Amino acid sequence: MNIFTTKHSLGQFLQEIRDTNKTIGFVPTMGALHEGHLSLIEQARQTNDEVVCSIFVNPSQFNDPKDLEKYPRTIEADIKMLEKGNCDILFNPPVSEIYDANEKWHLNIGEAEHLLEGKFRPGHYQGVTQVVYKLFNIVKPDKAFFGQKDYQQFMIISHMVKQLNMPVKLVMCPILREADGLAMSSRNIHLTADDRQHALILSKTLNWVKANFSRDNLAGLKQEADRMISSEPGVESDYFEIADADTLHPATGHTKSIIALVAAKVGKTRLIDNVFLSPES
Repeated sequence: MNIFTTKHSLGQFLQEIRDTNKTIGFVPTMGALHEGHLSLIEQARQTNDEVVCSIFVNPSQFNDPKDLEKYPRTIEADIKMLEKGNCDILFNPPVSEIYDANEKWHLNIGEAEHLLEGKFRPGHYQGVTQVVYKLFNIVKPDKAFFGQKDYQQFMIISHMVKQLNMPVKLVMCPILREADGLAMSSRNIHLTADDRQHALILSKTLNWVKANFSRDNLAGLKQEADRMISSEPGVESDYFEIADADTLHPATGHTKSIIALVAAKVGKTRLIDNVFLSPES
């Protein structure tokens, strides 16, 4: 695996690949890699000649400095995982390689920026679009691969790509789960043994809502989901929403594509998860 830390050296290497008409698949990450990330690498491998993974803990998307400080950084283990996953190229730049001092950014990404995750993490999606825009311009991938777990992020990046007419195809890949149903996440390493058990209420609730899904009873489903999560010890819900998958507004019986999304603090760790409910999704 080739490892680059500067835009210039990576750009030169990738241009040589493009000159031979090879396609480039890209998996942007913040490190602390797990099998879910490797599944993105695998998907990228299936439809591209070369696979690039970036590891960059992006400071501009953290609205809480403490959250940035405690975000897991495990680069040596990450490199081993990427080698195991047959990744071709790793881009692991320092912050100074990505951002200039006093850099400004604002993109009009619509009201979805302020819903659900955006409400609880103001400014988060400006930081996400800022860094993804930069990475797309550095890597110039044919396709970029993201996990469904960050569904709202995928929606907003899709909006950015369309708005700025960027020549990259986005691919959303399914959520990978532990054997007990917990969605894989870099933040899971912060869970205590008790937290880990309590966290299962998120996927259990989503599965229950999916199993009992009825367009005629969305309010009842949401009410029961809220009850299930609030009654679990050590879990503090930020939101549980049954939403229109295109707008993230609350779904109605006439909504075509419906997704259930949840965010909660389990102990001191904030987790998110989701599941599509309607067949049209």
